[in-house]
Amino acid sequence: MLNIITMANIELSEQEIGRRESLAKLRELGIEPYPAPLYPVNATTDSIKKEYDSEKGNLTDICIAGRIMSRRIMGAASFMEMQDQDGRIQVYVKRDEICPGEDKTMYNTVFKKLLDIGDIIGIKGYAFITQTGQLSIHAKELTVLSKSLKVLPIVKEADGKVHDAFTDPELRYRQRYVDLVVNPQVKDVFFKRAKIMAVMREYFNNAGCLEVETPILQAIPGGATARPFITHHNALDIPLYLRIANELYLKRLIVGGFNGVYEFAKDFRNEGMDKTHNPEFTCMEIYVAYKDYIWMMEFVEKLLEKISTEVNGTTKVKIGEHEVDFKAPYRRLTMRDAIKEYAGVDIKGMDESQLRETCNRLHVEIDDNMGEGKLIDALFGTFCEDKLINPTYVIDYPVAMSPLSKRHREDPALTERFELFVCGKELANAYSELNDPIDQLNRFEEQARLKSNGDDEAMFVDYDFVRALEYGMPPTSGLGIGIDRLTMFMTGQSTIQDVLFFPQMRPEVFAKKENNENAE
Repeated sequence: MLNIITMANIELSEQEIGRRESLAKLRELGIEPYPAPLYPVNATTDSIKKEYDSEKGNLTDICIAGRIMSRRIMGAASFMEMQDQDGRIQVYVKRDEICPGEDKTMYNTVFKKLLDIGDIIGIKGYAFITQTGQLSIHAKELTVLSKSLKVLPIVKEADGKVHDAFTDPELRYRQRYVDLVVNPQVKDVFFKRAKIMAVMREYFNNAGCLEVETPILQAIPGGATARPFITHHNALDIPLYLRIANELYLKRLIVGGFNGVYEFAKDFRNEGMDKTHNPEFTCMEIYVAYKDYIWMMEFVEKLLEKISTEVNGTTKVKIGEHEVDFKAPYRRLTMRDAIKEYAGVDIKGMDESQLRETCNRLHVEIDDNMGEGKLIDALFGTFCEDKLINPTYVIDYPVAMSPLSKRHREDPALTERFELFVCGKELANAYSELNDPIDQLNRFEEQARLKSNGDDEAMFVDYDFVRALEYGMPPTSGLGIGIDRLTMFMTGQSTIQDVLFFPQMRPEVFAKKENNENAE
């Protein structure tokens, strides 16, 4: 078991001790370092830069707040750089301006000696242009809003080079709050993430779909093949699962009479972690009645083209070493043709034993618990995925790979399903939804057989969902898009950790520093 030590037992650095001493001195002077939260901010660095007109001499009553990021102390007048959510701006602090009376404590003691880089302050004053042509704020009043007790890792630039950059991934992801302060460009990724979701909501709402919410705690983890997280409900004394997908609940709503529903869902899968997978992730799923997977392909193409244009100003996005164009239309390739093209094998008509033999012959890594669907998926993953760089629809999956998808109207051995691949990764998954309750029950029971054979990712049998289908679900098309991966693509990030504020990590051990006396 990890030995998690409380913060109180951690030895402080000399600088941290000094900041705590400054904290105490501020209070001795009657200045509360953590005052009541209301501060009448009426401007940001961005609004000042956009609105100031030197000829008009406007912005004469600015109230702004932010962190001190640098200072240049120069006798009775000094400069500092303040940072807020939007960026940085220079502040000119003159002793006789912020201390108009005889008492110069606020400048000589507080500003010069007791404030530190990272402290949050409020400034009231006016905008002006310095003799060197730099837009600045002339401070008339300074207020301490929050004393920083930790030392920020300050990034320095000299001779065109960056020094002391806060770049270690372990520290950046674990201390995202520090990352956002000292690497403000990181915020751009999350602004874009929010923009992506806003564009999607607008697009779906304009299509007449309703945003809904469905349960996160579920008695049966359905809607995908994945290993769930298990918990226990004390009052009901039953096991519950964190959802692995929200599909089956959304389709219940289609049964209930909604023509189109969508949800941005937090899903959870108790599986591996890597650069493209986090156990907690965000997925958008949408279901539209009286549509099919062909309609959905066109719907998705237009959506992604719109997102790329509105977020980046172009349909072309740099993803790693590739330039990917999200302009519609996208290539369509059947699962069979993809394997035939890239693996040189035609899987049509192969049963489980033949697929297993083919995988072994081609040195594809498999195990004895894999059924027909996972064997085909192993072939596809080994030979095809990394070849699909520009947006490509892989369509018409075998029935064994798609327990919730409607059988193909021309070939009952296939389903009307597509996955959209970009840069070798799945971005979207969609079906013409299976609405035949008898066929659905048979496929659930086949999944149960796989689970009994040791496949812990196989689906549970959801009898209530089958009952819902027995009341009648109209022909429907459904789609799932991974928001984290979509954000990675649209922002050019190579790891999922860079598009999550707080990615899952091992618990941190706060190591206690023992002195020699304690060590003995």
